[in-house]
Formats: sequence, structure tokens, C-alpha cells
Amino acid sequence: MERTISAEERIRRAEEIYQRRKMQGGVRVSSSNVNTTGKVEYRMFKKLILQIAICLLIYFIFYLIKNSNYIFSENVINKTKEFLSYDINFQNVYEQAEKYYHEHIKAYLLQKGENTEQNQEQENEANNKEENNNQENEQGNEQGNENVQENTEQQNNIEAVNETVEGGIGGGEEGEKLLANETIVTSADEQANEQVAEEKQLSQMEIDANDIKNNYSMILPLKGTITSRFGPREPTDIVSANHAGIDIAVNAGTVFTAAMEGTVTFVSSEGGYGNHVYIEKDDVITLYAHCQTIYVKEGDTITQGQQIGEVGETGNATGPHLHFEVRKSNRVVNPELILSFA
Repeated sequence: MERTISAEERIRRAEEIYQRRKMQGGVRVSSSNVNTTGKVEYRMFKKLILQIAICLLIYFIFYLIKNSNYIFSENVINKTKEFLSYDINFQNVYEQAEKYYHEHIKAYLLQKGENTEQNQEQENEANNKEENNNQENEQGNEQGNENVQENTEQQNNIEAVNETVEGGIGGGEEGEKLLANETIVTSADEQANEQVAEEKQLSQMEIDANDIKNNYSMILPLKGTITSRFGPREPTDIVSANHAGIDIAVNAGTVFTAAMEGTVTFVSSEGGYGNHVYIEKDDVITLYAHCQTIYVKEGDTITQGQQIGEVGETGNATGPHLHFEVRKSNRVVNPELILSFA
């Protein structure tokens, strides 16, 4: 008679068998219970679809190449053959490059070096001339002092002669001596004055004004009443102590013109000048200030006599007028040394 095994016993035995098999190399599972056929068929189908797509793509590319009239047109093919058949002579290319270097680049560098040396020589000559001029001026000053001393001695002699003549007025000899001495004094004074005039050096402003008059053309920007000239003046809360230009009073809105040609380098409404504009040519600047309206803008090329604005009283102004100013190398120049505003 077989012994009946309880359910708990069966479970316990099954667990022991499982543990033994696990210790021996893993649990064996029958392959008949695992369904892998579906996965394998899916992978093969996917691979087949991918291969078909690649073949279609390759076929499409070949079709485009074969039927394209541009990529492999006769013109492109001929140009390619012509380029491939062209034989480049590198020796000839090198010789031409070397020839160009010697004829152009090297000649330019040599000329530039010579110009630099010439500029240096000219600068040295100018320095030497300046030193010589300084020495001549010193000698002239010494000679002028000697002339003044001689004139003083001659004046003393003349005073002594005059005293003698006063004691005997009417005598012919004494009168002739007096006339002769007066002639000597007159001649000596003229020589001294000429010497001083020759030795007198011009101020920097006069030099700048002469340079502008000799090298540039300048006209009056406006005709009107001169209300303030260049130089020192009585200052107020509005009026500055040293006037850098000349003020021409007219009615507000009167159009003024450019005194000389140039380029507009600055237009602004800031500061005491109010609306003002700079026109520059080389190192010479003409400035027009206190404008009501300005017609031009920065970068404009201006011709002499061109209308550039209207007179106003913007900024620090006591009435409508045009402040006209001239500068050379950023040094102010009295406009009346260049133009007549009478």
C-alpha cells in the first residue's frame, strides 16, 4: 500500500530538487516551452525591408546621374578633360613669381626705404637751419644792442652840441654843425628801426594766418554787424573772458555759407556753442556756432560758398548771431588776420 504524500511534502521535495539542479549548473528548461520563432521571423523581415530600401536608393541615385543634364553634361566633361590634360610648369610659375617680386615688390620696398632716408635727411637739414637761425638771431640781438648803445652815445653828443649852439644862436658854423648832427641822428634812428623790424619775429598766430592765406581760399561766411571781436573781453555769466572767434549779428534765420571747402567732421548741439558744425580741410577747421538750423551732416563734402545753416541764438548767446571761428592744428586764429570784416 503506497503512502500518501501531502501537498506540503511535495512542495518541499520540489524545492530541494530545484536547489540541487541550481547548484549543478542552472535550471534546465525544456526548449519546447520557449517560443522564439516569432522573434526570428520579425528580425529577418526587418532586415529584408532594409536591404530593399537600400537597393531602391542606389537605383534612384544611378537614375538621377544617368538622366541629369548638368552634372555630367558635355560642357562639364570637356572642361574636366581640359583641366586634367593641362600640364602645369612649376618652374615657369616660380620664375614669373620671382620676376614680379623683383620688378614690383622689391622696387617698392627700396623706394620706401629711400624716401625714409630722404625724410630723415630733410628733418636733419631743417634742424640745422633752425639752429643757424637761432644763432643769427642771437647775433642780431647783440648787434641791435650795440646799435642802441651807439645811438645813446650819439644822442649824448648831440645834446652837448645843442647846449653849445644855444649859447651862440645865429652863428653859421654852429648851425651847420647842428644840422649835420640831426642828419646823423635821423639816419641812425632809421637804421635801428629797420634792424628791429627785421629782427621782430612773427607770433604763432600770425604764422598760422599767413599760411592759411597763402595756401587756402577763404571768404566771408556772412555779412552783418560785428558785435564781438577776437580776444579778451569783459566776461559775464554768458559771455566768456577770452573770445576765440568773431560774432556777426544778423536776424535769426539768415542763411550763412561755408567760408572754405572741406569735410564736415563734427555736428553737435551740446555745450555753450549750441548748434554748431566743424568743417575741416587738412589741418584747418572753420567753426560755425549758435545756429538755429544746420543743413549738413557729418561726412558731407562741402564746397566754398555752399549754404550750411541758419543763424540762431542757441547755447550761450545774448542774441541771434553767428560765431565764426578758425583753427589751424587745433590753434585758434584771429579771423581778422585772414579776412576783412569791415
